[in-house]
Formats: sequence, C-alpha cells, structure tokens
Amino acid sequence: MSKKRILIVDDEPDLCDILRFNLEAAGYDTAAAHSASDALAILGLTAKNGELVSLPPAEKNAADGTTHVDLLLLDVMMPGMDGFELAHRLRQLPHCPPIIFLTARESEDDVLAGFRLGADDYIPKPFSVREVVARVRAVLARTSAVAEELRAQCDGLVMQQADKSVCIDGSPIPFTRTEFELLWLLLTNRGTVFSRQQLLERAWPKDVVVTLRTVDVNITRIRKKIGPYASRLTTRLGFGYSFSL
Repeated sequence: MSKKRILIVDDEPDLCDILRFNLEAAGYDTAAAHSASDALAILGLTAKNGELVSLPPAEKNAADGTTHVDLLLLDVMMPGMDGFELAHRLRQLPHCPPIIFLTARESEDDVLAGFRLGADDYIPKPFSVREVVARVRAVLARTSAVAEELRAQCDGLVMQQADKSVCIDGSPIPFTRTEFELLWLLLTNRGTVFSRQQLLERAWPKDVVVTLRTVDVNITRIRKKIGPYASRLTTRLGFGYSFSL
C-alpha cells in the first residue's frame, strides 16, 4: 500500500522541517510549501480570475512530480493569500483533501471560522508534534473510511459516487446517469446476478416506463465504454447480468 502524502503549508521553514521529520518517521510521505501559491503549484493548480484552474502539463511537471495529496496541514497567517482563503478556494473543487489548520489564531471566532470553511480539525500553536501526528492519523482514518464507502474499484476501473465519475486506467470516461447506476450496482455487488427486472427497479426512476430490452442496450453501451474490463460484465442466460469476481 502506498504511503499517504501530507502537504504542510506554513511560512516558517523550520517548523515545516520539524513536522516533515516526525510525519515521515510515522510512515507518511510529505511535501512542504511556504505560501499558498507554492501549495497550489504542488497541487497542480493556480489562481486565475478568482478561480482555481489546473496548471498546463509542462508547468505541473516542473512544480512537482505528483499532484496527489491526502491531507493538508495548513497555517492561517501567511503572506499573500492566507490559509482561510486557500481553504475556501480548495473546498470549491470536486475533490479536496482533508484540511487540518495549524495556527496561532486560537480565538473561538477563528476556530469556528475554520470549521465553517470545512476544516477537519483545528490545532492552535504552540502544539505537541506527537499530538499533530495523532490527529493526522485520526483524520485520515475517518476520511478514508468515508471515501471507501463512496468508491468502487476493479483493478484500473474506478468509480466515485461523490462526482459520479468513472475512470479506466486513469482516464475519465463519460457515463450517463443510468449507465453509472447500473455499473455501480453491479460493481459493488460483484458475483451477484441481477435479473433485468431487478436492474430496471434499481437504476431507473419509478415514474419512467422502460422495457427489459432497454437494460440490454445499456449493458452493451457500458461494455463498450469500459473496454478492457468488458469481459467482467457477464451475461447469465436466463437469469441476467453480473460483474465477475
């Protein structure tokens, strides 16, 4: 299993070094940024016209080898864009990693503001590094459990409930609502055979009248879209369809 990657965003280099040392000793991969703009570059993003957009591939590769981050440790008081503003912008994205604020701003209003922005935790400075590591572990365990409930996967075929996305070996594939619901049902119940009638009842709205043949048409479309994984979507003659184990 790959290591979870923590991005530390703080304008104090010495503090970043201390946190990186202890988090890596605890088994995490880490990266550090000393400003919001540096953090966005690591995430493969930039601020443009008040919105966050992806960096061009060449700039993204120059900024960092990978843009994936599992959790942010985020200071509030930084030059330029502060931590609250950065968190606000990141929360507008379809996928935003968990955020733990690490900050000297410890008033009740500041803490409440942080949680209103969607913070997963809020740790005032000065803090115990052991406590930070413990809270990182707790937040990652909690958010990973939620993510697993909203994710279905078979090797390189990955489905996400949060944004109704389907990716094949890393490439997004457009799916209609019905196609998504059918594949999600079959993939999350691998090995279970569903009759056409059961699929109709589970994947189509109650007020829509469709025939059993409509199921076959949609299954055919799904097979074409999932390419190398099409053989896993099997037909059981006389019974229905299943996604093989």
